[in-house]
Amino acid sequence: MTEKKTDPGHTTGDRKSEHVRLCLEEDVAGEGVTTGFERCAFRHNALPELDFDDIDLSSSFVGRRLKAPLLISSMTGGSAGTGRINERLAEAAQARGWAMGLGSIRAAVEREELAATFKVRHKAPDIPVIANLGAVQLNYGFGADECRRAVEIAEADALVLHLNGLQEVFQPEGNTDFRGLLDKIRRLCRELDAPVGVKEVGWGIDGETALRLAEAGVAFIDAAGAGGTSWSQVEKFRSADPVRRAAAEAFAGWGTGTADCIAQIRADLPELPLIGSGGLTSGVDAAKAISLGADLAGFGRALLGPAVDSAESAARAMEQAEFELRTVMFGIGAGSVHELKGHKRLVRC
Repeated sequence: MTEKKTDPGHTTGDRKSEHVRLCLEEDVAGEGVTTGFERCAFRHNALPELDFDDIDLSSSFVGRRLKAPLLISSMTGGSAGTGRINERLAEAAQARGWAMGLGSIRAAVEREELAATFKVRHKAPDIPVIANLGAVQLNYGFGADECRRAVEIAEADALVLHLNGLQEVFQPEGNTDFRGLLDKIRRLCRELDAPVGVKEVGWGIDGETALRLAEAGVAFIDAAGAGGTSWSQVEKFRSADPVRRAAAEAFAGWGTGTADCIAQIRADLPELPLIGSGGLTSGVDAAKAISLGADLAGFGRALLGPAVDSAESAARAMEQAEFELRTVMFGIGAGSVHELKGHKRLVRC
C-alpha cells in the first residue's frame, strides 16, 4: 500500500473551501479547449406538431424516477460552509426532480465529524444521490469497506469513482500512484452492493477508456469532458511551487471536449448508462448532450454560485435550464427524452 502525501498546512476541509472560493472568484476555465457543443446545432422544425405543455422530461437513473434528465454534478463537501452548499443543492434537486452527485466523501470516511456535510437525504428523500470518492484512493488504503462507508454516510443510491490524475499531479498534497486501478475497480464492482460508476473531473473519458471500464463492470460512466473548469488551473492558484504554477499554464488547454467524449462513448457502448457533463451552462447544452447520446446531462460550476446564495436561487437556475431544454425539444419536434436521443435534427459541424 502506498502512503498518502500530506500537507500539514492544509486540512481536507480547508482545501474544499478553497476550491469553492477559487471556482467562484478566479478564472479557472480551460484555455484553448471547448466543450465542442458550439460545433453542434439543431435544425429548427417550424411545424413540431406538439403541445409545449405536453413535452415529457421524465427520466430515471439507478432505479429512481426523475422529473428531468438532469444531474447536479459532484462538487463539494467536507467543511461547514460546503455542507450548507450541499444542503441547498439537495433541497433544490428534490424540488426540481434532478439527480445529485456529492463531492468526494473521503474526508468524512477518514474523519467522522465531517460526515454531516454529506448527509443530504433528509433534504432529498426521493431523488438519486450519488456518493463520490477518488479512484486513486484504492491505492492509498481504501477498499470495499471504506467505499461501503461512503455510500452509507450519504445514504446514496450509487458510488462514483472520480479519475483526476492531472489534478493530483498539480495538487500540493496530491496522490499520484494510479497503477493497477482498473483491476481494483473491477474487484470493487463485484464486492460493493451499490452500483459503481466512474467519472472524470473535466478532462474527459474517451471511448477506449470507457470500453475498459465497461469490461471491468462499471454500472455507468460520466464523461466529464473538457471545456468547463480546469482543475490544473484551480490547483495553480493554490500552489506555492513556482514550477507547478508555471507548468499549469501548459495544460490549460488539455483534455477532450465533452461533445466528443459523449459521442465516442455512445458509439462504442450503445447501452451503458451515460452522463454527459463538463462545461454545460444551459438547457441547450443539455439537449445537445442528450441528443449525442447521454442519458443525463450534468451541471456543475454553473450551479455553484446560485447555491452559495440560496436553495431558491439554485432552484431558479435549474428551472431555467429545464425551460431551455424543453424549448429545444419543442423547436425540433421531440416530445420526450427518448425522442431527443440521437435526434436527426442535431447537426455536428
